[in-house]
Amino acid sequence: MSLWDRIDEGSKPPLEALWEAIPGGLNVIPDIVARREAMSAARAGAPKGEFPLLRVIEHTYAGPGGDLTLRLYSPDTHDDQGPGLIYIHGGGMIMGDLDSQDENLREAATELNIPIASIDYRKAPEDPYPAAPEDCYAGVCWVFEHASELGMDTGNIGLMGASAGGGLALATALMLRDRLGPSLKYLLPIYPMIDDRHETASSHEVVDIGIWDRAGSIEAWGWYLGDSKPDAYAAPARAEDLSGLPPTYIDVGDLDLFRDEDIDIAQRLSAAGVPVEFHLWTGAFHASELFAPDAPLSQRIWATRYTAIRRLAGLPV
Repeated sequence: MSLWDRIDEGSKPPLEALWEAIPGGLNVIPDIVARREAMSAARAGAPKGEFPLLRVIEHTYAGPGGDLTLRLYSPDTHDDQGPGLIYIHGGGMIMGDLDSQDENLREAATELNIPIASIDYRKAPEDPYPAAPEDCYAGVCWVFEHASELGMDTGNIGLMGASAGGGLALATALMLRDRLGPSLKYLLPIYPMIDDRHETASSHEVVDIGIWDRAGSIEAWGWYLGDSKPDAYAAPARAEDLSGLPPTYIDVGDLDLFRDEDIDIAQRLSAAGVPVEFHLWTGAFHASELFAPDAPLSQRIWATRYTAIRRLAGLPV
């Protein structure tokens, strides 16, 4: 059975539409600027919800390479100084911005009734490693320093990210541990991008789905690393010591290039004494819940994540 035949039927239509619009998927666009524009255009057509009880405010602060922007999603009904969540967007270290998952974060903040701070970071190839994790570290520290005005309790702040954002969430958690920075309550690296080596079975299998296939991943890692030697903060799969990280939730699709590296990091985290919840979603390709949000599988994925966040943050489940 081919990988395409194994894709969840409810999640296929948006992927088929992508192939029709861009045969081969986004990674066949060689120019990175054009690729970013194509991603933005694809996102522009997505339906928008209404969130009347949600305030969305942007803050600018000094980062290690210049000013950075944070977008705060704050429900009118949340308790002041309660749980909070910091989010890092994806994009393979080369794409993405605060608008990439704006709709999803509006839904998440409303569903969970907690403030969510979405932080941005510099992208490769213009700004290769270590720009991105250093920006994320600075963003997390800024949130903790300003937690009271953001409506967050510093004793109950989690960190979440998807894809490249998931890898950056793990890298940032390692940096916080090693630099004796603020303490996270929990960590949610969602199908994290963490291994530059591309040696796993899944990294060889996923070559023609159209969403983060092997060739595009190798290209992105090359741009991201530049002339740097990969270490644990660049590629957290290389970390020798995973102890001391906060309780962690990870999920990944069984048709995702990152499947095996994510299974491995979950096992290693657990062996290092970190409480871990892990889900492998049958029929899900990379970011399928974002491309096909109305699919029943996608709705199960989001519901399971929300339950995990509520449990980890001490909210009613």
